Amino acid sequence: MNLQKPAIDLGIIAKDIDAMLGFYRDYLGLEFVATIPMPLGGTMHRFRVGESVIKIIDLDPAPQAEAPLGGVRGANGYRYWTIHIDGLEGKVAALEAAGQEIVVPIREIREGVRIAFVVDPDGNWVELLENS
Repeated sequence: MNLQKPAIDLGIIAKDIDAMLGFYRDYLGLEFVATIPMPLGGTMHRFRVGESVIKIIDLDPAPQAEAPLGGVRGANGYRYWTIHIDGLEGKVAALEAAGQEIVVPIREIREGVRIAFVVDPDGNWVELLENS
């Protein structure tokens, strides 16, 4: 497989679009790129994470089922995604101060690598990872 860009695009179907947009824009601080209509109905809100794009999608009509909650242990399939950042302690403290749920507090997983997990308003887990 020959990649056309060194990144991925990830689509997240939102249950509460306003809360999700606020979380990814205001609390995680991702760069908003565009809002575009979805060919199958609804709206896609695109955020840049490095060279990757996170697509927060408001479907119309809404999906008939919801994904099970519980992060890593909640079910099979895609359960979390990772953002590599600097300043992990400051970001986690700011998220906590804003009332965001940190489901896994900062911990070192191997020498020089620390992580924490925050849950978004729809129950999706986001891993924040810092290399020292």
